[in-house]
Amino acid sequence: MKFLNKLACAAALALSFANANAAVNSAVMNNWVFNPNGGGFASGQKINEYLDVNGNAFIQLTPNGAGSFTFVEHAVFNITQADSKAALFPVKYAGGNISAVFQASGTGTFNGAFEFTGGTITMYQNPVDGEYGSAAGVYGANLGSEIAKFNVLAGGGGLVDATGKPTGNGQVSVMAAADAGAIKAGYFFDSKGKDLSTESILSFAFTNANNVAKPDKVLVSELVCEFSGFKGKGCTKGTTYANKPGEYFLFSNNGQFKLATEVPEPGSLALFGIAMLGAGVVARKRANKA
Repeated sequence: MKFLNKLACAAALALSFANANAAVNSAVMNNWVFNPNGGGFASGQKINEYLDVNGNAFIQLTPNGAGSFTFVEHAVFNITQADSKAALFPVKYAGGNISAVFQASGTGTFNGAFEFTGGTITMYQNPVDGEYGSAAGVYGANLGSEIAKFNVLAGGGGLVDATGKPTGNGQVSVMAAADAGAIKAGYFFDSKGKDLSTESILSFAFTNANNVAKPDKVLVSELVCEFSGFKGKGCTKGTTYANKPGEYFLFSNNGQFKLATEVPEPGSLALFGIAMLGAGVVARKRANKA
């Protein structure tokens, strides 16, 4: 019976994918321009579709009974390239080190799905090379100038196993919005050169989540202890951190960060989040057949 329920759920999610794509594809920006050092449109880089993001996340779960849970997530990200091409930041742009910190909360069901209920994505431009991944600031991810802040919208999410972990290489989606003025001038532009700092902008982030079984000491100290405020093993003297299924764990993430200038209707956003879960189901099914 459990298998049949999962199969029915997966089928419903997958079938929603095409409709959801139709609802939001018109809003996603293509051929926009990003300048990693804030130097303006003329010297910026044309972005076909997305910025590549890589980082790590620490997730803490609180079981609520009846198979459900709430969670809090803290994450750090680095952005060194766009459209999956060779690294261009900061090589092409002096002082173009772009990073981000992410904080969010949400709800979920063990061996089911989870979704975000709120949070923030804050992006930074750091003129100093090599600080991401260090003990400076928070893992070097929040140094330099704040260039954008997005508020996480309800929805998105992904699929989890019986311990609450995103399923192996599972796709996670995040939807967020920045009000006009929440983006610093000189960094983000549409294809015609309009500075997006004057616009209300929607962002879509899609990342793959993979378990980090043996994190290094700097990551534990910076992300788990300092940023997340965790007080358990690994954050107290003489103890060693280890993931605890069903309660807390570290994940690595890599994915895409997209923009849209036209915010879809709330119903379309909800459908879009469901479709991302369906896409994850389809991807895993294909992988199992390989």
